[in-house]
Amino acid sequence: MQPGIKLENFSKSYHAGEVEVHAVRNISLEIQPGEFVAIMGASGSGKSTMMNTIGCLDRPTSGRYFLDGVDVGGLTRDELADLRNQKIGFVFQGFNLLARTSAFENVELPMLYSRPGVRGREQRERAEKALELVGLGERADHQPSQLSGGQQQRVAIARALVNQPKLLLADEPTGNLDTHTSIEIMGIFQDLNRRGMTVIMVTHELDIARYAMRTVVMRDGRIVTDQPVTGRLDAAEELRKLKQEQQAIQLAP
Repeated sequence: MQPGIKLENFSKSYHAGEVEVHAVRNISLEIQPGEFVAIMGASGSGKSTMMNTIGCLDRPTSGRYFLDGVDVGGLTRDELADLRNQKIGFVFQGFNLLARTSAFENVELPMLYSRPGVRGREQRERAEKALELVGLGERADHQPSQLSGGQQQRVAIARALVNQPKLLLADEPTGNLDTHTSIEIMGIFQDLNRRGMTVIMVTHELDIARYAMRTVVMRDGRIVTDQPVTGRLDAAEELRKLKQEQQAIQLAP
């Protein structure tokens, strides 16, 4: 099977004044379609730089990046934008929702930039389906200020899904959320992954990484470990355990 994502001797350097910063150093990595991968590492490890490249937001300084067999380095800026819009959904720690716009309208937004465009009826149907998928069908008319942090992240996930991408990239998606809501978000990711979507998540939380199938750990711009997750957590089961714990606390004298 052809890997969905393939990095070959990928390096990325930046110039900070007169100093050259080597953010990523000669990485080779393959991710198969339908995998759920967590990328971990301390600040400055290169994980966000690698995520930006996988998301076609940046290009390697050297080496090559293939997405579904396409050499991304040879694409123009417009072609990169089309590729992002057609194949990749993004979820960030900051929800990045438009404040005075309803959840429904926030979810519709990526379709306004689609080429070819999405017609009005299909646009509405896609937005409704995406919100229902994340459990917010009944709150489509609510603005972000009327939603909890977890609900806002669900809207952000629905927005990432509305163009029907093959790849979901999530950068610290639970960083601003409590434990219960974080597990709920991991449940959505696991469900999407079971449906065949490739999910790549940057996180610094060890417990959150255990919901993935595979963990890639970076340090100083290099991959130091790449291994399957042992004792993988199931979000539905963890929510059940958490509910039992909360009930036990409430019943305690």
